[in-house]
Amino acid sequence: MKKYDKIIFVCDSGTTRAPMAEAIMKEYTIKYPVEIESRGLVVLFPEPLNQKAEAVLISNGISAENQMSRQFAVEDLALENLIITMESGQKQKIMEEYKDAVQADVEVLTELTGDELEIINPYGGSLQSYGLCYETLNKTIRKLVNLINEK
Repeated sequence: MKKYDKIIFVCDSGTTRAPMAEAIMKEYTIKYPVEIESRGLVVLFPEPLNQKAEAVLISNGISAENQMSRQFAVEDLALENLIITMESGQKQKIMEEYKDAVQADVEVLTELTGDELEIINPYGGSLQSYGLCYETLNKTIRKLVNLINEK
């Protein structure tokens, strides 16, 4: 895996999975300086982190204070950025809607780490489903950090 200046996690609204992934990854040590951010594919106005996602992060000792959703933009497709989506449909949407995406490095998180199942959206589910999403993200991001640190 090449060295990136920025890693951007992307989900649908930018209020649950991507910011959770961002917050989790910031807890790990990466061998070189890299910015970690998150975006949503459909962000009409900035929204705070989903309350259940925030509760799960806090219960795991992770602060996501002042986290606000941000719209994914063409500028995010810079060559020195790694764009990581939560599911293949989001990657497909980026590839179709942004002509610059063909040169960019856009990947599905679980495909990068060799996992079979995509990160399921817990939106509208119980607190337990958000907890399960956290556990899956944490395990997958640990693999991602190991891949990054191998280089």
